[in-house]
Amino acid sequence: MNTRPNKPKYGIWEYIAYIASTAFFLILGVFFVLYALLRRLFADMSLTKIIAIFVGAILIIGTYSYSLYNSKVDLRERLVTVIIERGDGFNKVADELLSAGVVDSKIMLKLPARLRGLDKRLSVGRYDFTGENSCRSVLDKLASADFLRIKVTIPEGTTIWGTASILQRQMGFDSAMIVALNTDSAFLAEFKIPCLEGYLYPETYFFPWGSSAKSILLEMIDLFHASTDSIWPDDMVNGLSHHEVIILASIIEAETKLPGEHGKVSSVYNNRLSRGMKLDADPTVIYGLGGLDRPLWTRDLQKPSPYNTYTNKGLPPTPINSPGLISIRAALNPEQTDYLFFVADNNGGHVFSRTNAEHNRARQRIRSQSDSGK
Repeated sequence: MNTRPNKPKYGIWEYIAYIASTAFFLILGVFFVLYALLRRLFADMSLTKIIAIFVGAILIIGTYSYSLYNSKVDLRERLVTVIIERGDGFNKVADELLSAGVVDSKIMLKLPARLRGLDKRLSVGRYDFTGENSCRSVLDKLASADFLRIKVTIPEGTTIWGTASILQRQMGFDSAMIVALNTDSAFLAEFKIPCLEGYLYPETYFFPWGSSAKSILLEMIDLFHASTDSIWPDDMVNGLSHHEVIILASIIEAETKLPGEHGKVSSVYNNRLSRGMKLDADPTVIYGLGGLDRPLWTRDLQKPSPYNTYTNKGLPPTPINSPGLISIRAALNPEQTDYLFFVADNNGGHVFSRTNAEHNRARQRIRSQSDSGK
């Protein structure tokens, strides 16, 4: 629930009217002051001459102010970083910009900022300045909240450990803290998800510098929901829950990257589930072992783990990575086949089989091709 007070919104014409009326009364006041002063100093001066002097002074001041407002300071290759934190006033920011040499006039920052209302609505963030800058360009940068955003890409099939490593490298977070949140019940209850794994949507993000881990994870989870909320059918294949579909999708994601194969891989696992067969999925075993930097060995298939689908029937307890939308759709809509097995070929794809005998022949053929290629 948004507990922030509603701020009044003003239209562009209200701002123009405010600025115009302020300028009018300011100019009128200055005129009468100058008129009284000049009348005292030059009693014989006509009103026409006084107006001419006043207009000339206004033009000179206006031209000089405009020039100062648009004059550029060249930082060349030097990078100046100004960090605006919550509660910082515009005066503090203007002082930093002036002392760092980004601009050469504080008043030409403050006065236009006040007229634009920018002094009351600074956006928190890190602002980088280099090359040529003017008071005008600096205020435009602040007004558009053009602060530093860091590009972070989470590829499809990235595990929680991989995501944590990327966020540590790109955003400076503690990767162990991100991994710990994967099983933090209080944290997960707040986001209304069973775990982080599988719900951190794989995509390219542009996160504001200085963002909290919580805000970043929330954005990734929100994108997951926004991307998947419309795809759930009324009747789920094999009676799977939403969470089980994401688990299955993560296994499909880990098994193939080849376009066109996702539906076939999904059909194999759905067929095995419907027949009460174990899934025999290598990626789940690898995940249960904490990830491996070596090939999966035969003895690994016997190691006890809730993720060992060679020894346990059904799906593992959680997803094993962040599946993309193609894999999620494949889990929901498997191809209609009677395949029960598949084996990786030597070209990045798989050979699918209906029976164990077919599967063994395919394995032998692929092994022979591999050996002959050495």
